[in-house]
Amino acid sequence: MSKRNLLVPGSRDALNEMKARISGADRPSDAKFEAAREVGVPLQKGYNGHLSAAENGRVGGQLGGKMVQELIKIAKEEMDRN
Repeated sequence: MSKRNLLVPGSRDALNEMKARISGADRPSDAKFEAAREVGVPLQKGYNGHLSAAENGRVGGQLGGKMVQELIKIAKEEMDRN
């Protein structure tokens, strides 16, 4: 099965920047490590086969949830302007 890119062209960089800003990371590539630290998951660069699915889910949920909240806030602000 091929990987599908469901993003609007050009949006990946903006989403990565948002992810870094939300997590408090200096660079987008460090966002998941910062989110992992916040929830107490010992995520390391490289192989992380020792982590459980639940631990990985906490990291993804932390980032994803905050990103959705931010996108909703942006959409509401945009609606208020119109």
